[in-house]
Amino acid sequence: MPIIATRRGILAAGVASLAAPALAQPAWPAGRPIEVIVGFAPGGGTDVMVRALTQFLSAELPGSNFVVVNRPGAGGETAYVALQTARPDGYTLGTINTPGYLSLGVQRRVRFDRAQIRLIARLVDDPSAFVVHRDSPYRSLRDLVEAAKRRPGTISVGSSGIGTDDHLGLTLFEAASGAEFIHVPFAGAGPSRNAVIGRQIDVAGLNLGEIGMLGQENPMLRALAGMGERRWELMPDVPTFREEGFDVLMSSERGIGAPRGIPDEVAGRLEDAIAKVIATPEWAERVRQLELAMAFLRGAEWEAQMPAQLARYQRIWERTPWQ
Repeated sequence: MPIIATRRGILAAGVASLAAPALAQPAWPAGRPIEVIVGFAPGGGTDVMVRALTQFLSAELPGSNFVVVNRPGAGGETAYVALQTARPDGYTLGTINTPGYLSLGVQRRVRFDRAQIRLIARLVDDPSAFVVHRDSPYRSLRDLVEAAKRRPGTISVGSSGIGTDDHLGLTLFEAASGAEFIHVPFAGAGPSRNAVIGRQIDVAGLNLGEIGMLGQENPMLRALAGMGERRWELMPDVPTFREEGFDVLMSSERGIGAPRGIPDEVAGRLEDAIAKVIATPEWAERVRQLELAMAFLRGAEWEAQMPAQLARYQRIWERTPWQ
């Protein structure tokens, strides 16, 4: 009997040793591709930001392999739905953009639930702006308003989509100025910027960091004014809307999120890696080149700000519905 028991013990140990590797899960990221979903077309500020960030994160997280996937549509809703329904294993991330992340649910019923998405980090808080072709006859917001009042409903303003920051900024500007414009929504800032360069629209609502005018002797685009509380230090010659006499404040936050069930350890590693990246001189130089308005917040800090932002968009909707 002792011999049989010993043999059984050896057999059980052998089975356990064979089963252990099958049950063990490799440590994240384990060389698997990490998909980052971008809710807008290539070429816009969000797309540019995340492609730069993932290059740095690949070096900070050994074994990682980031793949950026653009899924534009419905002001970012298409991407948020895909992010929410992805497996929460750390291999699917997505970009988060305010105000759309919040404002879409104010204007209509949406197909995603913010409670099912976890914010990882905010990187950018970029003031919205009105931008024209360098040869445009409009030299200021006053010029634009006067022309719009002389010819109501004839001046077109492009945006990144309904409910985005530039669209809300246009809504606030119409209310503040009493002028009416033709709103032309695009699938992102890239197509909107191309449209104003091609003179297909009169004005583009872009963020200051999306214009691409720094370091150029004769840039194709010219910013009339920015919607920040103060002038952006990288563009000190661009006045604010308030300076021009219009009480309009709006910006676009851009960051990274994940499905809510992502393991805390993985979320923490991502946050820490992003924090390390943005503290490097190499990232600071890349920020300067890409004209990113950096404003880093960890995920919990960013989430804590969301209720106040949502309340603000709800007040805007009550006064000046944008749809």
